[in-house]
Amino acid sequence: MNRICFVCHGNICRSPMAEFIMKKLVSDKGLEKEFYIVSKATHTDEIWNGVGSRIYPPAQAQMNKKGIPFDSEKRAVLLEKTDYDKYDLFIGMDRENIRSMQYILGADRQGKIKKLLDYTEQGGNVSDPWYTRDFDRAYSDIYKGCEALLKSLFE
Repeated sequence: MNRICFVCHGNICRSPMAEFIMKKLVSDKGLEKEFYIVSKATHTDEIWNGVGSRIYPPAQAQMNKKGIPFDSEKRAVLLEKTDYDKYDLFIGMDRENIRSMQYILGADRQGKIKKLLDYTEQGGNVSDPWYTRDFDRAYSDIYKGCEALLKSLFE
C-alpha cells in the first residue's frame, strides 16, 4: 500500500487538488486498492475550533471543469508529528511547505518529505492560487506532478 499525504499551507487549494487528482489517476489505472491518499495543512489559518474550511470554491470549480471528482465535504486538516509513521510520502507544493513539514514532522530520517514538482523535469514550486488566482496554472502543475509521481512509484 502506498500511503501518500499531500501538503500545502491551508489545505483548501493545492493539496486537496493534488489529493483528488492523484485519486483520479490511480482510479483510472485500477490501482485504488494499492493507495491511501489524503491531504493536510501546515498551518491552522483555515481551521477554527478544530473544524477546517472546505475546499476553496475556485479550486472546486477548477476540478469540476477538468472532470476531477472530489469530496465537497472535505475539510482542512492539520498535519501532526504523529503522521510521520502513518504515511510513506509527504508531498509538499513549495519550499515553504517543505520547511513547515520538517518543523512539524521533525527529522526526515526515512526521506519521506518531497516536493511535488521535483518529480517532473521542470522542478520548482506549485504557485499558490490563493495569491495568484491562477487556478489553471496550479492545476496544470499539480496534474503534471501527480502523473510524474505515480510513474516514479512504478519504475
